[in-house]
Amino acid sequence: MDFFAKWFPYFLSGVSVGGQYALIAIGYTMVYGILRLINFAHGDIFMAAGIMMIYLTGVFPVWLSIVFVILLTVLLGFAVERVAYKPLRQAPRMSVMISAIGVSYLIQNTVAYLTGGLTKQYVEIGWISDVVTVMGASTKRVTLITPILTLVLVVLLVFLINHTKIGMGMRAVSKDFETSLLMGIKINRIISATFIIGSFLAAVGSVLYFTNYTGVTYTSGAMPGLKAFVAAVFGGIGSVPGAVVGAFIIGICETLLKGMGLTAFSDAFTFALLIVILVVKPTGLFGEKLTEKV
Repeated sequence: MDFFAKWFPYFLSGVSVGGQYALIAIGYTMVYGILRLINFAHGDIFMAAGIMMIYLTGVFPVWLSIVFVILLTVLLGFAVERVAYKPLRQAPRMSVMISAIGVSYLIQNTVAYLTGGLTKQYVEIGWISDVVTVMGASTKRVTLITPILTLVLVVLLVFLINHTKIGMGMRAVSKDFETSLLMGIKINRIISATFIIGSFLAAVGSVLYFTNYTGVTYTSGAMPGLKAFVAAVFGGIGSVPGAVVGAFIIGICETLLKGMGLTAFSDAFTFALLIVILVVKPTGLFGEKLTEKV
């Protein structure tokens, strides 16, 4: 019983953090699945959503601010794709990667300029910030909401991918970009939709994440973004269920290590896991082995 009482709060926190990583990881895995591109700016879009929430709540009520944050984050993701990636559609992959890194630093430096590089305190969101007791463990209500909301959003996303016209387009482009283009599939619309969905999930993830980790600065998206990327690779980049499973595993392991007093190694564990998975199973847990045409 003492064992359960000690470790249950860490497990609960790990599931919550894992859900938040999953919402970011889906953006990475969807963009890679279609464009074979790692969107390095995705973690910074997540951070920008947190900063926008802080400023918007100074003007609007909290719940209306959440709606505006989601809309503005989606608009930001759409703009990044149109300005930084679309013109480079036929360019070498290295050029697109450099553009992605450039956008990442542009967002970071813009936020640093607007905030003076200072850490901003995230707003307290009434109901989800309340402290509740679960089986003797005290935690914020957001800890319980996160995994449930994450799974609901993932189910809806999987339904969209498998049972809608735009989802069919996503699957076709993911399988064969050039053939999809020849068949008349509107590639630009599909890619924009992918960035919009990823940005929407990142905005939701930012509300959940910064409710727990309330200090927001221009580098706040770097570590969650990297861990979400590792989760996507661990689960099999290009696979939405894989990204979610990978994120939950990383979130739980990270918090359990903190419970053992190994906080200094919790980040190192994540990247060590990346090295191991790339050596042992480069395609990840659910990734498909790609066959090169000769």
